[in-house]
Amino acid sequence: MTIEQHVEELRAELRNASTLEERRTIEAELDVAIAEREICWAELDGRIDAEPPF
Repeated sequence: MTIEQHVEELRAELRNASTLEERRTIEAELDVAIAEREICWAELDGRIDAEPPF
């Protein structure tokens, strides 16, 4: 599963969340997935370096 697919799956789960607790859990997972996606994009377009500093 790609990160984009994971984000879309979490968005679908969020729409169908039945309790506030479930909604908050999914929102937290979605925030992490979106942040990871942004890091991947930044690495790909050269905004950040994927290698750790020496």
